[in-house]
Amino acid sequence: MTASSPSSALDLDNADLSARDRFELMHREIRDRICLLDYAPGTRLSETELAEEFGVSRTPLRRVLARLEDEGLVQSVHGVGTFVTDVNLDELAQTYQLRMELAGMMGRVMPVAPDGALLSEFQALSARSKSLLNAPASREFARLITDFFLATLKLTDNMPLRTTAERLYYQTSRIWLTSVSDSVIDLGEEMRIFDGELNTVLAALEVGDLQAAAMLQQAHISMSFARLSEEQA
Repeated sequence: MTASSPSSALDLDNADLSARDRFELMHREIRDRICLLDYAPGTRLSETELAEEFGVSRTPLRRVLARLEDEGLVQSVHGVGTFVTDVNLDELAQTYQLRMELAGMMGRVMPVAPDGALLSEFQALSARSKSLLNAPASREFARLITDFFLATLKLTDNMPLRTTAERLYYQTSRIWLTSVSDSVIDLGEEMRIFDGELNTVLAALEVGDLQAAAMLQQAHISMSFARLSEEQA
């Protein structure tokens, strides 16, 4: 199966963008498509179509695909093409364990107290969560979870920690959405659980307790893995 590209909203023709900016935009866009299952596991990514869509040559696109391969999201098969990798809970169990450890470190390693802007960001995430409870949508919920994770990265100034945590997050993020799509887990129940967890993290941040917020996030990852394991057993 070959991917059909969703409509891209990227503005790569902006003269103010550097080559690095264009690389990052393409990387994030293709990564999001993979993690939101626009490109399902096993999908073949056409270099020609993607290069045409983004208005670039195949050389920078190949660099993007090479980074995605290094991150475990695609695999290049010589003479055949580049394919979206599959996701398996058992194979990624150790990745989940490492994610738990890194989440706990957020409150200890170069922690950053949230300013008004970051608190407002978490409060907006909470409002989105409550809105989704009234109109469940798996894709929008997946985006909410990702946005929440990216917000938590801002609670540390340790860049190696942030980079590693982000890499591991995207390796595991598809498991949840795949489980919802396959009706392995209940979307409404997962949303109610997440809403409660988000609210407790927000409450900890509002009183300036970063260590508690980190421990809550660690517990969130642990319980999410436990629920997925139980449902897939």
